[in-house]
Amino acid sequence: MNKPFFADSNFTLYQGNCLDILKQIPDNSIDMIFADPPYMLSNGGFSVQSGKRVCVNKGQWDKSNGFDEDFKFQNEWIAACKRILTPGGTIWISGTYHSIYQCGFALQRNEYHILNDIAWFKPNAAPNLSCRFFTASHETLIWARKDKNAKHTFNYDSMKNGNWDEDALKKPGLQMRSVWSINTPKMSEKTFGKHPTQKPFDLLRRVVLSSTKPGNIILDPFTGSSTTGLAAYFYQRKFIGIDIEKKYLELSIKRFEELKNRGNSL
Repeated sequence: MNKPFFADSNFTLYQGNCLDILKQIPDNSIDMIFADPPYMLSNGGFSVQSGKRVCVNKGQWDKSNGFDEDFKFQNEWIAACKRILTPGGTIWISGTYHSIYQCGFALQRNEYHILNDIAWFKPNAAPNLSCRFFTASHETLIWARKDKNAKHTFNYDSMKNGNWDEDALKKPGLQMRSVWSINTPKMSEKTFGKHPTQKPFDLLRRVVLSSTKPGNIILDPFTGSSTTGLAAYFYQRKFIGIDIEKKYLELSIKRFEELKNRGNSL
């Protein structure tokens, strides 16, 4: 196994291509995977951040290599993840329409059992600059189980009766539905810098608490600034994160150490 880039308190990071690192992880050893794979959007376009026009080029890792090569990549990492999941283990994949349909097809091709698709509605989404089509204000998360015949973890009661004050759509005491209203990351989550596709802690909190148990092992093959890992650590799960970019692993470490030094309090 490659030497970890960082390891402390069940929070472990590896630097490298996820396909190479995943090969070194034992079969049936991971309880849950959260993945936010590249959207393949870095083509010179523009978007809006904090009211300003910005280039959407995120890095070489986000450049499209054409439909066939992009799908080959999505299919390869999704197949690799299936081998390492426990029989009742589940995978979450987040994405926009640029990537999520390829990922959904790859899940079906690799014979995962799809449990839900979640619409993550962003009340504070950025406006559309062109004014020629609807403003994108959601991402889709697909939740799938490795083995159709196995029993997966779903913490129904905590989803129904837990404290989800951040979500205006969640009614107290009623079943949690498949549309989640959660803002994009808070400024406090960007203290040390940010990843271009950073997910909010509130989103990963819900993913972790809904589909894992304390002590479970969670893996993120595109860990970025490791919001998945922070949620895993905060709720007493074990975490493995993989990223090809050193600067984002260093950002992950700063975020983790801040959380650890706060005594595990938000």
